[in-house]
Amino acid sequence: MTPNYETWSKEELIGRLTELELRAKAAEGVRFHFKDRPLRKIAVKFCYSGWEYNGLAYQIDPTPLPTVEEVLFQAFAKARLVDAEAGLDGCGWERCGRTDVGVSAAGQVVSLWVRSALPVNGAKPPEELHYVSILNRVLPPTIRVLAWSPVSPDFSARFNCQHRHYKYFFTSHDLDVSLMQQAASYLLGEHDFRNLSKIDPAKQITDFRRRIMRADISPNKVYVFDLVGSAFLYHQVRHIMAILFLVGTGLEPPSIIPTLMNSSGSSLLPIVDRKPEYQMADGLPLMLWDCAYADSDVRWQTDHERGGGGGESGSGTGLYHQLHSVHQRSLIHVTLEDYFLAAAARYHPSPPQHFPFSETGLTTSTIPPLADREPAVLAVPLGGGTYRRGVKYVPLLSRKRLDHVQVVNERWRNGKGSRRGEKMGIVNTVADDE
Repeated sequence: MTPNYETWSKEELIGRLTELELRAKAAEGVRFHFKDRPLRKIAVKFCYSGWEYNGLAYQIDPTPLPTVEEVLFQAFAKARLVDAEAGLDGCGWERCGRTDVGVSAAGQVVSLWVRSALPVNGAKPPEELHYVSILNRVLPPTIRVLAWSPVSPDFSARFNCQHRHYKYFFTSHDLDVSLMQQAASYLLGEHDFRNLSKIDPAKQITDFRRRIMRADISPNKVYVFDLVGSAFLYHQVRHIMAILFLVGTGLEPPSIIPTLMNSSGSSLLPIVDRKPEYQMADGLPLMLWDCAYADSDVRWQTDHERGGGGGESGSGTGLYHQLHSVHQRSLIHVTLEDYFLAAAARYHPSPPQHFPFSETGLTTSTIPPLADREPAVLAVPLGGGTYRRGVKYVPLLSRKRLDHVQVVNERWRNGKGSRRGEKMGIVNTVADDE
């Protein structure tokens, strides 16, 4: 019952204020000490909409959009699962595969030490914290935690990963998918991908050989390119996809893939030891679908499986209904866009179709000019509804080549790398990254 302060005397009011101030000071003095709490190491599997974020990795400098790791770590800290003041290093944070700006993930994984409800002194174990629902209650809807697993203290989300599975979605408009599949088949096995990735001199990579276990294209609601490998280089998937688009249009033959991987003359194909200039594919259609681990390393579970209530918001059927609602709304958006296009088609003709050459019978030298005798503009697909437009196509092997990787690495070591080393007072040892 709320006191009726109007009837209180001045002395009673002063006493009440003093009491409230003492309570407030006492509450401020009670801090959440993580050293007094039991901890355990877990792996967390989550999905996110890449177009809402400035990439996955946490950035020290300000970014136009928040990063996924920044938002996810803040959720762990807000739920008092990790010590906010200790930062990412303080909880042993490790990610599986890095994704760039605009790229999404359906099965990303991080490992870290978190607060636990498990007893310290061997008492009867209570029910573990409901990590999935706890995090989803404080995360935005564009990041959803799907499951978690207890892991060993030496588990690493990155180095224990056996393979990573990427998906790239595209439509068959202007493309011969059979030629793309033929080219993709050359990717299987271990190859040098220096010409099918972006060189990051800060990593000082000298070995560009990576093993691909799956590379195939299949129809779904749209086409999907599935690429599975043990590890990936920087922007490797998007570079591969850009070349597959050139093959699909007919601008390049399927043999361009093994040619670009022939950096040392190990075959009868032309040697390409320096990367030709070309634009990588758009990031929106790319998704990190899964990060695979040995069954002995992880045991994925949800709160529902542990009695957390399947209908609870952010867990079990509650989480499924959330994502299902987003999916249904997205279908409505697609339908609306279909009718916008149909309305425009009533008044504006579609442009002439040049690609794929395997269907139109054209070549770069036989494309007819426009009605005013101006040369036709070629729209080379880059994925996600984006195109590179130009009136002339220069074959890949005839284009300007970038500097050799040894030159790029040495230039960085003598420039920015040496300045960074002097500033940090250490010698950088940089590992490969996705």
